[in-house]
Amino acid sequence: MSKVYMQDGRLVVPDCVTVPFIEGDGVGAEITPVCQQIVNEAVKLAYSGKRSIEWKEVLAGGKAFEQTGEWLPEVTMDAFREYLIGIKGPLTTPVGGGIRSLNVALRQTLDLYVCLRPVRWFRGVVSPVKEPQKVDMHIFRENTEDIYAGIEWEQGTPEAQKFYAFLRDEMGVKKVRFPETSSFGVKPVSVEGTKRLVRAAILYALQHKLPSVTLVHKGNIMKFTEGGFKRWGYEVAETEFAGRIFTMNQYNQLKKDLGEESAKAALAEAMNTGKVIIKDCIADAFLQNTLLIPEEYSVIATLNLNGDYVSDQLAAMVGGIGIAPGANINYLTGHAIFEATHGTAPDIAGKNVVNPCSLLLSSVMMLEYLGWKEAALLITNALEQLFGAGEATADLARFMPDGKALGTKEFGQRVMESL
Repeated sequence: MSKVYMQDGRLVVPDCVTVPFIEGDGVGAEITPVCQQIVNEAVKLAYSGKRSIEWKEVLAGGKAFEQTGEWLPEVTMDAFREYLIGIKGPLTTPVGGGIRSLNVALRQTLDLYVCLRPVRWFRGVVSPVKEPQKVDMHIFRENTEDIYAGIEWEQGTPEAQKFYAFLRDEMGVKKVRFPETSSFGVKPVSVEGTKRLVRAAILYALQHKLPSVTLVHKGNIMKFTEGGFKRWGYEVAETEFAGRIFTMNQYNQLKKDLGEESAKAALAEAMNTGKVIIKDCIADAFLQNTLLIPEEYSVIATLNLNGDYVSDQLAAMVGGIGIAPGANINYLTGHAIFEATHGTAPDIAGKNVVNPCSLLLSSVMMLEYLGWKEAALLITNALEQLFGAGEATADLARFMPDGKALGTKEFGQRVMESL
């Protein structure tokens, strides 16, 4: 088995790569083998058989619980730690106590601090907006902090009462309207967590020659958490990327010191010379702007909860979660788990109707992360060709003029034929 490893801050990728995978629950058993077949064929064609992927199954979710009595066995975590790269289908969230979310557990245990969600439109896919081709964004969602950290206490428990007593007696908090019936949660947002996320977003924009990074936040209300995210994001941009970026902080200072025309001229020069523009937007205004002026945004850096809303809205704008890929990455250690962004869909599991494209496009992201861009491009070109001809699974084909609905397996076969 050949492992990907980090050397001098860079991934070293052998010609034969071992990739641990979690099949997933529900529809995972259908989409995972289809995607693996397509990826295998694309890699074979792109590199004339000189490169390949060896798939190594590891267990999580319902399948793991049935076989081992554990939802997330430690041997699975060990495999992801050892091989760096992995991919997973959708997982069931256990009901009751224990792990709140298997997905969150994977992200936090491996410190996969970036949830990367690229969102683009494919020609032929019907969208609820008039100009979906203007949507081309890359969301960097902070993956380990914010209220998703899971620090909360349920109403009526001794822990909730103790926490409120601390707020009242030690911190002088008087703003809890109904303290006796309130649950409580904590929203940690750190300097380090913010800066490593924004740093990754800026590096991504520079590497891919993208025009801007937008810090999306609610700093107007949550001044020390979301406001801190905005402030620290600008700090890392201006201190670590000087000469390669231009920030709206700098624009506003120039406007104050020299006037608006001077500020506009500096911004225009920065854009013309290929500098990445660093700006920010209040989260609710940003959601509105994605509908009105999506072309003004490229790379998005935001906190965990905002990123959840933003990525799902953008996915809907280009045709739905069925064609929305995702990855969870630690750019410092190299660890990355790519994933289907939809749920287990038990109501359609086993019926050969599920759309495999979320996991397939996540596989494309994996190939790009490995540096195998030629194989990745074969798959995206094949999808573009099929969607343009009205060939898709039923969830997409039903909206296409003269759309032809294909089963999961049949669609996978057509993708391979179109590579």
